[in-house]
Amino acid sequence: MGRVGLALKVLFSGAFAKQVATIDAPRAIEQAPSEPKSKPNPVEPPKPVRSDAITLLAALQREARLLDFFKEPISDYTDAQIGAAVRDVHRQTNDVLDRMFAIQPLLDGQEGSTVNVPYDADAAQYKFTGNVTDKRPESGELMHHGWRATKCDLPKWTGAGESAFVIAPAEVEVQSL
Repeated sequence: MGRVGLALKVLFSGAFAKQVATIDAPRAIEQAPSEPKSKPNPVEPPKPVRSDAITLLAALQREARLLDFFKEPISDYTDAQIGAAVRDVHRQTNDVLDRMFAIQPLLDGQEGSTVNVPYDADAAQYKFTGNVTDKRPESGELMHHGWRATKCDLPKWTGAGESAFVIAPAEVEVQSL
């Protein structure tokens, strides 16, 4: 019997229709959910993330105009004009670095003085130059005292996701009408 014939028999024979219904019943029971489905809890989208490097650049731009200084072509300026600009950028950048990192010399001592190098010196704290051999030196001339941050206090960023890479907003002066 073809599909059309089977469909007609189900349609016109009540007894045969009941038999067909019992054949499909277990399958329907298996497919039916045992409990009513509840609406899933809405998932909050992840909070936007911003790199600490971008936060630092934003602070240096906001307070010292550091990016403006470095991105400005300076070939048309006189040395005196550049020097005057450097003074402000230098002072303001130093203020930001002190406030956020409290930067201090890694080693005490004057450059040019002799310093002792601990036997178990951390390679991240010492860079050996000059007549370097396989044997770790016991002392040497201090060429640069190095730097270390004594804290890291970057401001927390609370902006929107599309602003995560904005270092400085565009400034628009509104003209009165």
